[in-house]
Amino acid sequence: MAAQPSHLMASVMADSGRILDSLSTSVLIVDRTRSLLYLNVAAEALFGVSRNQVRGRPLAELLEDSAVLDEVIDRAATTSRPFSRRELALRPIYGDGELIVDCTVAPYEESGAPGAVLIEISDATQHQRITRETALLTQIGGSRLMIRQLAHEIKNPLGGLRGAAQLLARQLDDASMREYTTVIISEADRLVTLVDTLLGPGHLPRKESINIHELLQHVGHLLAADAPPGVVIDRDYDPSLPPLHLDRNLIIQAMLNLGKNAMQALAHNAAQNDGRGGRLVLRTRALTNVNIGARRHRLVASVQFEDNGPGVPEHLRDTLFYPLVTGRADGTGLGLAVAQDLVSRHDGLIEFESRPGQTTFTILLPFHVTDHTGEAS
Repeated sequence: MAAQPSHLMASVMADSGRILDSLSTSVLIVDRTRSLLYLNVAAEALFGVSRNQVRGRPLAELLEDSAVLDEVIDRAATTSRPFSRRELALRPIYGDGELIVDCTVAPYEESGAPGAVLIEISDATQHQRITRETALLTQIGGSRLMIRQLAHEIKNPLGGLRGAAQLLARQLDDASMREYTTVIISEADRLVTLVDTLLGPGHLPRKESINIHELLQHVGHLLAADAPPGVVIDRDYDPSLPPLHLDRNLIIQAMLNLGKNAMQALAHNAAQNDGRGGRLVLRTRALTNVNIGARRHRLVASVQFEDNGPGVPEHLRDTLFYPLVTGRADGTGLGLAVAQDLVSRHDGLIEFESRPGQTTFTILLPFHVTDHTGEAS
C-alpha cells in the first residue's frame, strides 16, 4: 500500500531538512493552497518566525502583501517549470522592514503534496554585503603584506637616523644646537612607534576562553576616564552570550580603537552644539547563521559601538578601513585599520552603518564550537 502523502512528505522533510538547514538562502515549501509545509533555518531568521509556529498556516500570514510572491508562484505552477524574479520587495510582518530579494520558485513533487512548490529566497542585500566583505577581507590581506614590507623598509633607516643624531648631539657644545638633535631623535621615535603600529603584533593570537562583557567593561571604564564633558556611556548586554576564544589584549585594543573613534566624533559634535553631550552605547548580541566574507558561521557574537555623532563622511565610507585614511587633521588613519586587522586574526570582521545622528560599528566574532560530528564551525 502506498504511503499517504503526509507520511511521505514527513519522510522527505526529515531526510532533506538537515541539508536545507545548512543553506544560507531561505527555503520554503508550500502546497497548492499556499499553506506552509516547511521553512529552513534561514527562512525562520528572514521572516522572524519558527517553522513549528507557522507550519500549516497560509503563506500570506508571513507578509504584509504577498501578491508579488503569489505572482511568481502562479507562474511556476502554471508552466510546471522553475521561474525566477530578481529584486522583489517583500515586507515580512515579523521582520525588520522591507527586504529586497531574489526569488526562484520551482515545482516540488518530492514533497508528496499535489501542487507543492519550493521557494528559494536570497537576500539581495545580503549578497551585496558578502561581496563587499569578501573584497574587504582580500584588501586587508593585501594591504597588510604591503604595509609590513614598507614598514620594514622605513624602520631600518630610522634606526640609523636616530643613532646619527645621538652621535651628533655628543659633538655639539652649543645647547641651542642640541635642541635640533633632540627634535630629530623625538620624531624618529615617533615614527618608529607608528611603524610598530603598522606592523601589528609580532605573534599569533594567544587565545583563551573569555567573557566578552568583562573586556567591554574594562574598555568602558577606560573610555569613561577620557570622555568629553556630557558624554554618557550606556550598556546593553546580552547576558546569554557564552565565552569566546580570544586574545584578550588584541580584542581590547580593537575595541578601544573603535571606542576612541566614537568619542572623538562625540567631542566634535559637542563642540558644534555648545557642549551638549552625546551618547555611546556598548551593545552585545548573539547572531545565528552569519556570513563573514565567504564563510558561514552558525553562531556569532555581535559587539556594537553606537554613537549619536555627526556620522561618517560619504567620501570616506568605501575606504574607511584602509590604512592612513582619516577624516581628521590630527588623525593617523591607523585606528580603524589596526582594529580590523586585529579582529580578522580571530576570523572576525568589523562593519559599520552610518547616518547623521547614528553611527554603529559592529565587531563580528564567530564562536568556534565543536558539534557532535567533531567538526568546528
